[in-house]
Amino acid sequence: MIYPFFDRTYILIIIGIVISMIASGFVKRTFNKYSEVESKKGFTATDAARYILEGAGIHDVRIERVRGDLTDHYDPHAKVLRLSDTTANSTSVAAIGVAAHEVGHAIQDQKDYIPLRMRAALVPAANFGQMVSWPMIMIGMFAGMNGTLIDLGILFFSISFLFQIVTLPVEFNASSRALKILADGGILASDEVPQARKVLGAAAMTYVAAALMSFLQVLRLVLMFGGINSDD
Repeated sequence: MIYPFFDRTYILIIIGIVISMIASGFVKRTFNKYSEVESKKGFTATDAARYILEGAGIHDVRIERVRGDLTDHYDPHAKVLRLSDTTANSTSVAAIGVAAHEVGHAIQDQKDYIPLRMRAALVPAANFGQMVSWPMIMIGMFAGMNGTLIDLGILFFSISFLFQIVTLPVEFNASSRALKILADGGILASDEVPQARKVLGAAAMTYVAAALMSFLQVLRLVLMFGGINSDD
């Protein structure tokens, strides 16, 4: 008898949760540290985002404010760059780094960056996969350990892992674009760029942790149910 919520493979989920918590704590500490470092040129994050957009020749992207802490994101469908309450009006190195990163996504959109398009295309499939995967696995279990249904459930669940993998180059590339722009010296002083790099590097680790967490979840399902068909 397999108990999907109380078996030894659950240690994989615990490991993933711990890694995610460490990554989340690290990015918060790093952001908070450099939130206290005011940029010498006095740009707010919103000013910096607008400056970079104009410099890149992007005139169809609006900048809006969104509630929350580190809820900054770029919406390619609405052509809106949303900066959080803690970022929008801040003149800190951390806030400017985050804003530049989000503009990096807008530049990806402008240049038709393939991984960004792939990620956008995977969103509906990933959401659907997360919605139906566990119900399908549970139905397969109650239907006499039906290997076909369980395998399909694992396959649907794996789409979320694929989404996380595709997300990695999108996020790393956006940070790379941001740091290149900031290094030009128009927004940050030369000694502030390494500080922004630390902020974006810490943020990138959260995406790596999310991908690892997703992989461990898939691995757990494979270990739990992988031998069903061979036992039939």
